[in-house]
Amino acid sequence: MKNIKLFSISATLIALFMAGCTKDIGNNASPIKTTNQITNKSDSSLIKNSLAASTIAGVNLGVAGNFEILSQSGITDVYKSAVIGNIGSSPITGAAILISCAEVTGNIYSVDAAGPLPTRITNPSMLTTAVSDMQAAYTDAAGRTNPDFLNLGAGNIGGKTLTPGLYKWTTEVVIPTDITISGGPNDVFIFQVAGTFIMSSNVHVILAGGAQAKNIYWQVSGAVTFGTTSHFEGNILGKTGINLQTGASINGRMLAQTAVTLQMNTANLPI
Repeated sequence: MKNIKLFSISATLIALFMAGCTKDIGNNASPIKTTNQITNKSDSSLIKNSLAASTIAGVNLGVAGNFEILSQSGITDVYKSAVIGNIGSSPITGAAILISCAEVTGNIYSVDAAGPLPTRITNPSMLTTAVSDMQAAYTDAAGRTNPDFLNLGAGNIGGKTLTPGLYKWTTEVVIPTDITISGGPNDVFIFQVAGTFIMSSNVHVILAGGAQAKNIYWQVSGAVTFGTTSHFEGNILGKTGINLQTGASINGRMLAQTAVTLQMNTANLPI
């Protein structure tokens, strides 16, 4: 009888102890969200992009980063454009830089004495280095692997909000309506485009969450065209031409391995 009473007391103490442990776990432990509980596709994307943003590195522009516009085949212009930042062209002669000093707040670098006066600076060796760095930056951006997004929107990204990470398209990319690039001030965005890149007229790239144009890189194999009165944010690393139609503006660099064409545009070097 005595043994039965002791057993009953022990059982009661064990039950109270277990109940106490269960209560403590409920109060102090954070709920665990398993993979099966992530049913919202956007939640999954946010988790993925949070990881991408913490690991993706920016593209080193080298000396090319000192330029608002750098081209290998010249710069054409329909007066009057407003360019804030240095511009230059190499290896083509300075005669292919068809923009006046009055339109540029910065220096105009030329490989010879044929560039526009009076702000032309002849510095072929520096330009050679800048062009080499531009090509290396293009190769770096193009060579990034394991994209976070592949062929997003089948190449049509109008209306989308783009989060930090690496994007890749094996086709052309078109932006028929406004897009938002959203991230923190140190987040990096790299976009690889195998075809042409076209932004329609009066369409805008909008930055949100503190994202900065200097951390946005578009590596484009085909021609780049910004429609009339459109606005773009980010750096263009173009294998071929970069063409701004009437009234288009850009906060970012235009680094082209052929020519850059301007038509009464505004271009600012991102800080």
